[in-house]
Amino acid sequence: MARETGRTEGSTGDRPTKAQRKEEARRRRMEIERHMARSRRSRWIALGVAVALAAGATVFLVTRPRPETKDPAALLAAAPQAAQTAGCDEVRNVGEYEPPNLDAAHIGAEGGPATMPPLSTYPSVPPASGPHAGRPLPAGVYSSPPPIDQLIHSLEHGAAIVWYAREAPDAEVTRIEDFYGRSDAGSRVIVAPFDYPDQGPAGSLPAGTEMALVAWHNVESCSRANLAAAFGFTARYGAPPFDDQDYLGEAPEAGATF
Repeated sequence: MARETGRTEGSTGDRPTKAQRKEEARRRRMEIERHMARSRRSRWIALGVAVALAAGATVFLVTRPRPETKDPAALLAAAPQAAQTAGCDEVRNVGEYEPPNLDAAHIGAEGGPATMPPLSTYPSVPPASGPHAGRPLPAGVYSSPPPIDQLIHSLEHGAAIVWYAREAPDAEVTRIEDFYGRSDAGSRVIVAPFDYPDQGPAGSLPAGTEMALVAWHNVESCSRANLAAAFGFTARYGAPPFDDQDYLGEAPEAGATF
């Protein structure tokens, strides 16, 4: 009698059959294809997200609010009405520092005081002439009160100053700073807060004054800060004046560098 071997027909023991190997290869190939498909989908999704983010960033940069910058010609045309709306008084000549021989004196130099006199001794708030430092202050926008002794020297060279009070509205101050900081109109202009608390009442703008416009011996005070009103002053009282405007100032060294 033949012995039973425990194998069925076509069996090869523990080794997979040809059909099984073929099926296993097909299964693995399908798994690889599914994995590759998932990878492609992930890459496309990541690319889509990146494109969307880039597009959103572009839209934001294009449409985000920016400080308003006005055209100089439009500002000059609007200046007279703006000055009335802002409650600006007439430009007034405040005269010389007393005694007159100190009106243009340099602090620490021969004939000048040894130290800067108190602001209360100057004929106007803010000062428009008087003893000052030997070095002027460069034109520009200052976020904190600059050295006022240098600034008065800049006035002597033909600077025009836009002073603003700490309580002036941020939005209007930003418009003023943005215009003078970006435009050629600011090349002879200084913009800064007038805030010198150690000088008592003379160290801040008078009550009800948000903006004071100053050139050598000349001051214009405004109840409210206003860009067009400021430019109407600086375009004519800065030396040299802006574009083809007539110079209305009287700086002793008009046009000198600072």
